Amino acid sequence: MFYTTDTNRHGLPHDPFKAIVAPRPIGWISTRSRAGAVNLAPYSFFNAIADSPKLVMFSSSGMKDSASFALDSGEFVVNLATEALAEAVNRSSAPAPRGTSEFAIAGLTEAPARLVAAPRVLESPAALECKVTGHFTPTGLDGRPSDAVMVIGEVVGIHIAEEILRDGMIDMALARPLSRLGYLDYAVTAEVFQMRRPKRADGADAPQLRPSEERS
Repeated sequence: MFYTTDTNRHGLPHDPFKAIVAPRPIGWISTRSRAGAVNLAPYSFFNAIADSPKLVMFSSSGMKDSASFALDSGEFVVNLATEALAEAVNRSSAPAPRGTSEFAIAGLTEAPARLVAAPRVLESPAALECKVTGHFTPTGLDGRPSDAVMVIGEVVGIHIAEEILRDGMIDMALARPLSRLGYLDYAVTAEVFQMRRPKRADGADAPQLRPSEERS
């Protein structure tokens, strides 16, 4: 099948767009406004966008509390969403009134960050402390602005729980990060394999797959 997005006439019960762009990492964003209000919410329009400097972004559909508080304070924290915390992640997406802490709704513990005022989720095995470097509203081909607010932050501090480390590396089979698929579907990273990048221009030296537990 094929359809054009200007009409969106795909004939399916639900829009398949986000099911194709999947799995998507979940940015579990915690913020604190300058007035002291705390917010926690998951965003599947999230990713790392650079390594030097370390930059991440999340995109909010409208100026919701996470974007508003991040821009107000200039800071936010990305908490690793995991299988063990899946229900808490979902509860933190509740449409609570502004000023209501989703930490309380989800039964989570606010832990102090080191370099930013926003709290991190104590129960999460990893967190990225970030300072806002910019934000913008993306536009479409016709130049009209979308309803999205994209917030970009530089990672200034990283928390990692020892229990997800093995041989000096984060073991994804231990961390079991949660990702968003299409519709109401989620996935957990449990089975991991490795591939080394080829060094030859023709890619003929690309090694065979091997389970991550065989790594040295």
